[in-house]
Amino acid sequence: MSGAFHIEDIFPIIDGGRFPVKRIRGEAIEVWADIYRDGHEIIDAAIVWRREQDREWQRVPMTLDVNDRWHGTFTPSELGRHVYAIEAWTDEFATWRHGFDLKLKAGQDVTLDALEGAELMTKAQSGGAEASAFIVKQCEAYLRTGETEPLRSPKLREAMAEAQARPDLTRSALLPLMIDRERARNGAWYEMIPRSQSKVPGQHGTFRDCIERLPDIAAMGFDVLYFTPIHPIGVTNRKGKNNALTAEPGDVGSPYAIGGAEGGHDAIHPDLGTLEDFHAVIAACKQHDMEVAIDIAVQCSPDHPWVKQHPNWFKRRPDGSMKYAENPPKKYQDIHNPDFDCDDAGSLWNALRDMLLYWCDQGVRIFRIDNPHTKPLRFWEWAIHEVQLKHPDALFLAEAFTRPKLMKGLAKLGFSQSYTYFTWRTAKWEIEQYLNELCGYPEREYYRPNFFVNTPDILPYHLQSGEPWMFKSRVALASMLSSVYGIYNGFELLEHEAIPGKEEYLDSEKYEIKTRDWHKPGNIIPYITALNSARRANPALQQTANLRFMPVDNDNIIGFVKTSVDGSNAVAGAIAISRDPYEFWLPIDTQVTVAGEKKNVAAVENIITGERHGVEWGGIRLRIDPQRDPAALFRCLA
Repeated sequence: MSGAFHIEDIFPIIDGGRFPVKRIRGEAIEVWADIYRDGHEIIDAAIVWRREQDREWQRVPMTLDVNDRWHGTFTPSELGRHVYAIEAWTDEFATWRHGFDLKLKAGQDVTLDALEGAELMTKAQSGGAEASAFIVKQCEAYLRTGETEPLRSPKLREAMAEAQARPDLTRSALLPLMIDRERARNGAWYEMIPRSQSKVPGQHGTFRDCIERLPDIAAMGFDVLYFTPIHPIGVTNRKGKNNALTAEPGDVGSPYAIGGAEGGHDAIHPDLGTLEDFHAVIAACKQHDMEVAIDIAVQCSPDHPWVKQHPNWFKRRPDGSMKYAENPPKKYQDIHNPDFDCDDAGSLWNALRDMLLYWCDQGVRIFRIDNPHTKPLRFWEWAIHEVQLKHPDALFLAEAFTRPKLMKGLAKLGFSQSYTYFTWRTAKWEIEQYLNELCGYPEREYYRPNFFVNTPDILPYHLQSGEPWMFKSRVALASMLSSVYGIYNGFELLEHEAIPGKEEYLDSEKYEIKTRDWHKPGNIIPYITALNSARRANPALQQTANLRFMPVDNDNIIGFVKTSVDGSNAVAGAIAISRDPYEFWLPIDTQVTVAGEKKNVAAVENIITGERHGVEWGGIRLRIDPQRDPAALFRCLA
């Protein structure tokens, strides 16, 4: 650390400032740091910040807490990449004033000391016009009368703090900060494969069919409509139904085998419609307070235009054939992965960035990135940064089910949200342990978990029985514990037919067109709707970090409390993770902020039914019958 000051132990910070802390626009950011220098001089400190591309700094003062520990709060008002730092300097006038007052109190001669103070005032030239004018006025009053009272005015100390020179000002290293919009922290995702949205059995769905479904999806309370890849699909090595190596006539192939004669990643599958139809989907979603997310899979079918135009972007095998994708023993003959380290890597990187920017130009602002952990980390850090400099409202979801540190690394380098292990966490202890990890420091500063209950690739074993209570329990856990969660369409219909012994759907929609009765009897649409309604009505459920688990003496019941960022809203809940009825005691250890004052919880109101219970002895006694409803959710009342 150069300069007179040591600025240490800054909070929040990720890996020593290597990666950005993440916050939501309008959210106050509290900063702490140890700041000290030699000697007994009085020091001052401030937080400074700006957007990366700006030149002017904004600043707020810091306050000394105890033992050289300082804190301050600032609130960026703009989206995008920022930097912030801590500045410290010696307050020469305050130091002089402190010594002057001590000598005056002791009855010592302060004639020379007064002149020293006046000299400092004559050197103060950095403040605003009002401060400068007041300093001149007080200095002239002292010189004219010889009285020291003008030098001791509290207002003069404030003016001098603003205007005096700071020759030893020391600034910490610049620390990165990402300011996102609210959708980065809060949202309910509905995933669909567009070609399966037709009402006519076997008929390829269109964007217009998707638009017809929007009222029902919006009525369930979803915020994000997430499309799997919408691009042309290759013919060469096309997969058949149930991932068969050979396609039969009429097989539609996997949407992840991207690219054909009609185009590549910047084209739309012609059977879905036109670009104008896609624009119509985006406009219709806006009318329903939703937005579109699209899937970006960085892989190409053998028929992708890039394969012919840029064959050097892809690896070759010893026999000269182009290497297809593998995850041994699985083989994906219908796709080729680009070689990010090829001789023409710069052109490849630019093409992928430009593809993302192209979809931004079409109105897309949310991208779900398929398997980002199989591509270079440095590429994603660069590409996301490039996109967000032009579109600071762009969000990126990392679909990476891989090693924990790699998943966290992707979140650090720029992904706005991340898939998680929630899909496989079923026991109480592992759910609580995992959430405590994600809500702890430093994970809470950069990792925003998106809890998907199922995906086109994953039908978890615990859903394969098709029991309604289990589907309800899992969606309640996902939607209540995380502020961002998602379902893959068909979950609401309790779809559960699996390939025996695997966590994969039988007759997977990835390889064929499905036609569904979206109001099929036995569905849990009303239940999902009620959960999403609760999320929208309670700010406590719109964030994840302020989550605490309550000690329920039953391994089959998860008790929790969540509190909104401002403390004005709190939700307590209990969710069963087995099918049997239970009676238990739910502690409610939290407070609610009312008119700026924290108050103990006096009663709770059931979010779904409106029924109220008084809180006595710090909690309430409950009975849950999972076959009816595995969750009991309450708004806390002071």
